[in-house]
Amino acid sequence: MNNMCLHVWTSSDGETTFIEITCKKEDPMLRKNMLQRLLVNCLLLFCLLPIGYSYAFEARGQECSKCHTLNKDEARDLLKNIIPDVVILDVRLSPVKGVWEVNLESRGRKAIVYVDYLKKHFFSGALVSIGERKNLTQERIIELSKVDVSQIPLENALVMGDQKARIRVIVFTDPD
Repeated sequence: MNNMCLHVWTSSDGETTFIEITCKKEDPMLRKNMLQRLLVNCLLLFCLLPIGYSYAFEARGQECSKCHTLNKDEARDLLKNIIPDVVILDVRLSPVKGVWEVNLESRGRKAIVYVDYLKKHFFSGALVSIGERKNLTQERIIELSKVDVSQIPLENALVMGDQKARIRVIVFTDPD
């Protein structure tokens, strides 16, 4: 410890004693060790904080959706101040754990938004699977938009060609 200096002095009133320890030369290994410890502690803190946020029982084999629920009325109450004239069409679990998929309509437009289990955040936009390189939101919108053509009434339709053809093309027009 020949690099350390110890200074002791007393104030002018004689009641307070000051002690100062200074280093004449900084030890680079000591500084590096302290920085490494600080970095490791910060990383551990950063990594461990999110654990248990909404996956409290998953490690114990319990399904989180048993405790966390969201129905259409709750979803409407959560979103009504953010999305005007919102009508909730469906609520289901999303492909992402801890998030619900909410199928909604507002002002004649259909959309999908995602709400977290804690009901504090929602987001809209594309949910993309990185590994599969698939837009899961777009796939879900296509699935919801499918129309069963066998349910389209053809009583007043103008049929051209074979009425019993295997492949049919249905054209919608507005003559007005």
